[in-house]
Amino acid sequence: MRVTGVTTNLPVADIDAARGFYTDYLGLNVEGFNLGWVARYGSPDGRACVQLVTRDATSPQDSVLSVHVGSDVDEAYAEAQRRGYEIVHPLTDEPWGVRRFLVRAPDGNVINIVNHRDE
Repeated sequence: MRVTGVTTNLPVADIDAARGFYTDYLGLNVEGFNLGWVARYGSPDGRACVQLVTRDATSPQDSVLSVHVGSDVDEAYAEAQRRGYEIVHPLTDEPWGVRRFLVRAPDGNVINIVNHRDE
């Protein structure tokens, strides 16, 4: 699996209420997307970003990280199964344009392994 990026997923109660701190104060003022339940904000130079998440739209559990793997997502899913890791949310083509699954790391953290169709 080839990792192309990692994004922190921060739990927030309300994206609109949290936005100002991350955009105005921290300067992550480029909105990559906002689906209402998840929004990504980044620096103008693209070197830093964070996702604010109220709750996952389709997974029964929220993730702490999104790991971008491009077209290797199917391979990553098969490898997670082979290693016996708990799959929290199965490999799914989501309506917002990603193919992903959520897996529990041995330390208990839930990780979103994702391919954005535009990557």
